[in-house]
Amino acid sequence: MTKLPKQALDDLRLQLSGELHSDHLMKALYATDASVYRMLPLAVAFPKNKADLKLLIDFAKTHQTSLIPRTAGTSLAGQCVGKGIVVDVSKHFNKIIDINEREKTATVQPGVVRDELNQALAPFGLFFGPNTSTSNRCMIGGMVGNNSSGTTSIQYGVTRDKVLELKTFLSDGSEVVFSEMASEGFENKTKLNTLEGHIYRTLYAELSPEAVQNEIIAEFPKPEIHRRNTGYAIDELIKTEIFSQEGLPFNMCKLLTGSEGTLAFTTQITLKLDQLPPKEPLLVAAHFRSIADCLNAVSLVMEHDLYTCEMMDKTILDLTKHNKKQEENRQFVEGDPEAILMCEIRASSKTEAAKKAGALLASLQQSQLSYANPVLSGDDIDKAIELRKAGLGLLGNLIGDQKTAACIEDTAVALPDLANYVADFSKLMESYKQKPVYYAHAGAGELHLRPILNLKKKSDVVFFRKITTEVAHLVKSYKGSMSGEHGDGIVRAEFIPLMIGQANYQLLKQIKSAFDPHNIFNPGKITDALPMDENLRYVPDRIEPEVETLMDFSSSLGILREAEKCNGSGDCRKLPQFGGTMCPSFRATRDEKDSTRARANALREILTQSDKKNKFDHEELKDVFDLCLSCKACATECPSSVDVASLKAEFQYQYQKANGISLRTKLFAYNNSLNGFGSYVPRLTNFLFSNVLTSAILKKSFGIASERSLPLLSTQSLYKWFHCIENQNYRENYKKTIYFFVDEFTNHLDANIGKDAIELLTALDYEVKVIDNEESGRAFISKGLLEKAKDLANKNIALFKDKVSAETPLIGIEPSAILGFKDDYLRLANDKTSAENIAKHCYLIEDFIAMEIDLGHIGPDQFSDEIKTIKFHGHCHQKALTNQLSSFKVLNLPKNYKVSIIPSGCCGMAGSFGYEKEHYELSMQIGEQTLFPAVRKASASVVISANGTSCRHQIKDGTSREALHPITVLRRALV
Repeated sequence: MTKLPKQALDDLRLQLSGELHSDHLMKALYATDASVYRMLPLAVAFPKNKADLKLLIDFAKTHQTSLIPRTAGTSLAGQCVGKGIVVDVSKHFNKIIDINEREKTATVQPGVVRDELNQALAPFGLFFGPNTSTSNRCMIGGMVGNNSSGTTSIQYGVTRDKVLELKTFLSDGSEVVFSEMASEGFENKTKLNTLEGHIYRTLYAELSPEAVQNEIIAEFPKPEIHRRNTGYAIDELIKTEIFSQEGLPFNMCKLLTGSEGTLAFTTQITLKLDQLPPKEPLLVAAHFRSIADCLNAVSLVMEHDLYTCEMMDKTILDLTKHNKKQEENRQFVEGDPEAILMCEIRASSKTEAAKKAGALLASLQQSQLSYANPVLSGDDIDKAIELRKAGLGLLGNLIGDQKTAACIEDTAVALPDLANYVADFSKLMESYKQKPVYYAHAGAGELHLRPILNLKKKSDVVFFRKITTEVAHLVKSYKGSMSGEHGDGIVRAEFIPLMIGQANYQLLKQIKSAFDPHNIFNPGKITDALPMDENLRYVPDRIEPEVETLMDFSSSLGILREAEKCNGSGDCRKLPQFGGTMCPSFRATRDEKDSTRARANALREILTQSDKKNKFDHEELKDVFDLCLSCKACATECPSSVDVASLKAEFQYQYQKANGISLRTKLFAYNNSLNGFGSYVPRLTNFLFSNVLTSAILKKSFGIASERSLPLLSTQSLYKWFHCIENQNYRENYKKTIYFFVDEFTNHLDANIGKDAIELLTALDYEVKVIDNEESGRAFISKGLLEKAKDLANKNIALFKDKVSAETPLIGIEPSAILGFKDDYLRLANDKTSAENIAKHCYLIEDFIAMEIDLGHIGPDQFSDEIKTIKFHGHCHQKALTNQLSSFKVLNLPKNYKVSIIPSGCCGMAGSFGYEKEHYELSMQIGEQTLFPAVRKASASVVISANGTSCRHQIKDGTSREALHPITVLRRALV
């Protein structure tokens, strides 16, 4: 490819209705996907319409460059990386165009998320069957490109089985529709004097000879393997009536599905749909003491009309122990199994489902292969499925440079061959001293088998190739597929000649040439493959950059490896309707730049590429971290637990060392000191903050959004109030003594909530001790003033280390403040031992009360029997670091209180973020996703509750409703 002059890209940028980026940051963000590869593209385009796509195709042809189509970018084989222009259609080509209930079809653009489509189809009793582990962010265009399968393929087939029609652009810029046609239609196409006609003529000429068809049948994977993506699906085309007398109607979509964007550029997809599965599921989780026992049971359980048959091995299961979110999902695990086989049964009634489950259990018990077979129902099924889905991302949790490498993870064999194949595979791995990971789609004859390698070392890159090559030969010996569902991409494309034979490979090259004579569509994939051991994410045997940080990232072996934990699985791209909190800014903007993945990728890229003494001193990093709300959701919702909130805090600190600290940053960071001054004259301060004229001047002076209301001071600080009453409620005996952490927000802004908490705890017979602690440092951490935050952390640890224990826990009200002891202080404090001990015995007040409820120390009889309805919104840090179910339990303590949790993510305020004028609009947009509509929908009699001070302020500004802290609600319910 020729090197393009900058002017050519500038001219193209002006012509496009959408966007074209050629800056280093955007190119770096799109240089990787979820594979081991990194290729810096020429540019990144976000086409807005078909005219933009045609312009891009003409440009690529004219300037001898290429187009790499991309949706969510979660491909494991390197399909989405290349040196041409990455074309991201996820932002604008994301409409559901039509749902035809009678025909059971849906027509969509390629950027529609799979689960988003099924959400729209549910009212019609229909769904799109293929179901990948990335279904809440993967897109239909990517599923067509990869011929995705997922957990349900044993019942509903693969994407290729569902594609009825594709609207595409060919490489000459012509728009062509491919769909089912009879022989006459095919013949008419061959007569066209166009590129489309040339394609049909080429296919007919190349695939008609009987000898060619026999060679395809002889060399391609066994036809009973329904997960087979090796090369182009010419084995499917020869089954049609064009090439066989009793064949099926011809449809070019069979060929294009799984072609990885190398043949045409798709703009619209029509899919065949299925009826929703029977509504009553049960899941039998068969536990095994060995991998062999598990695999020998697969054929047995597959005789029972399963809807899914998924496997997890001990490596995956052990990783779930260290992921907070997945700890909750693994409660069904009994003992320490080497493998679990998850067998889902469905029926139209519970009775029928139980009968089917009983038959399956009888078979398992008779086989004596499994040692435990718990039967899951309801929410427990969803939790188990989430556990299995998290498998890929969890593999990124391995600390250090050794990681599970995606290279041989997509092999599929016929079901009767599975146990023998894995036995041979295990012997092969033993020869490399490997203990591979086994998980995924056992019922389909496909396990995601991964070696553990350090691709930063040349020696392991050599093993990378050797292992892949030997496994390819092993798969071929079973006449299996090297690419079951993840595709060929870069990692497996060069093995296609081995897998299907040289003669058939030459056919693929002829087909590629017919479709794309100028090689502009995703070159280096499937044909004329790029080497599988080049263009890797890491330069082998590089000199590892030394990056000094103030925060302690030793748990990940440094900040660079913390960023490198991101494997690109894209969990941070899921939309609000699919739950969770991560990633608030991406959910609002839908820009890759604003995702958790992008921040980790940008930091990794710059820390390894920068030649500056202060490697953090880059405007690109400032840009990519700007919209991070530090919600901490990534630390738990990201399967790899990439802690971007801490990465941001460290970046800000390092960047400000080189560039200084703005006045507004200091204002927000030192807000507690300023509130302290204001509290000497609280009424005057509040007047200045609330008066239209003076507040407008203050907001304009400090870059605060004019639409925001400023928080008002309590007329008396909590410390002053407590010192006035601390000896009034003394008694001899208490259930327990607790230390109450007076945080800066409660002390000056929410003193009434602090009073409610102390009065509630005292009334419930707890001794509350308040000592003059330092502020939490939350504002300093969020603004990157880490030296000050570290000083406060050390002082608070020193203050409490000899006081806090299991018998005398530390309790706090504001989640962002008290939970810092469990999170940020562990990275900041010098005295790690004391910090860890305090973290074990430090609780958000709702967590403490919930534990006391479980111990029988607090009961409903202590509270009102009044009837109330309550809707609760939990703070992000609570969701990430503890569990908002404790607030739910506390609010449900009065027997006639009916409580529901608003399924909201981040409220959008995030401390100072929502006050800053440049962030105000995004802040409110985030609130409008779920939280604001839910609050507005609630009647005036419904109590709105939120335990974060920022959350309550955001709710007030966004809905004009007052939200109460759960403790205030409970305090008012005391009898």
